[in-house]
Amino acid sequence: MTGRELDAAGITDPELRAAYTRCRLLNARHGRTYFLATRLLPADRRPAVHALYGFARWADDIVDDTGTDAVPAERAAALDRLDRLLRRALTGGRPADEPVVLALADTAARYAIEPAHFTDFMASMRADLTVTDYATYADLRAYMHGSAAVIGLQMLPVLGTVTDRATAAPHAAALGVAFQLTNFLRDVGEDLDRGRIYLPADLLAAHGVHRDLLLWSRRTGRHDRRITAALRAAEDLTRGVYREAEPGLAMLDPVAWPCIRTAHLLYRDILDTIADGGYAVLHRRAVVPRRRRAAVAADGLARVLAARFAARRSTPSAPMPYGGDALPAKEPG
Repeated sequence: MTGRELDAAGITDPELRAAYTRCRLLNARHGRTYFLATRLLPADRRPAVHALYGFARWADDIVDDTGTDAVPAERAAALDRLDRLLRRALTGGRPADEPVVLALADTAARYAIEPAHFTDFMASMRADLTVTDYATYADLRAYMHGSAAVIGLQMLPVLGTVTDRATAAPHAAALGVAFQLTNFLRDVGEDLDRGRIYLPADLLAAHGVHRDLLLWSRRTGRHDRRITAALRAAEDLTRGVYREAEPGLAMLDPVAWPCIRTAHLLYRDILDTIADGGYAVLHRRAVVPRRRRAAVAADGLARVLAARFAARRSTPSAPMPYGGDALPAKEPG
């Protein structure tokens, strides 16, 4: 975390600065797309986004720990401990020695983020300890409310809006879901190695696909037209959720929306890469070329500079930091 970002956000306590720095490192290491987009935010808002990402990543790493010593009971115990620390921190207590929780609690307080969003998130993390597949898209969408939609809702107060927040909220939630569906499609093979299938069973079955067929393809490296058809259907489903989310972009604070627009474009580029690669996600990870990421980021930077220039020339009715509903202003990929 650069000192400039922390200074801009008014974070002066040494322990808090160290906690936010830890979150930034997690974001930079594990969420390249997300991190790149976050760089386009005003400096004072970046620490909050890093805290939200860092906490989500911390919980996800507990759930996905497949080390030889990480038996399910130990992962469940670690998640329970994290939940206790979170609840204590959100009610004003000290989260012991977990800097990620400390930064998250500070962000939640600064931006008045609903505690229920974190409760719902933890519920979905617990589901990952025992649930290995989802029968229908409705079942998966219920899971994604806690694992993805609430991430969009957590971000909304940080980004700021030019409408009332309730109007923007469904679109923010949809964008979180679209990002996660993109990750599910990209990571089909890796998730299968962990014993999980996030693509709905009814969608797969409609194309004659089942777990054993996916395992066969993963193991042998061979393709099957039924799998390709199912993955194409999952792509179509995901693009539909992006369309649900798109109207919300124009509702964001003008100096923040280039960040989300950049993330939106880069995540959709992942879908394009998957399609262009013949839906071979069971055999290799789809990666957006570095040149394309740089081009999208450069365009985002130009839009940021234009928005900031316009904001400096605007009237005091432009959004203010920590602004509430329609008040004047403020990648996991």
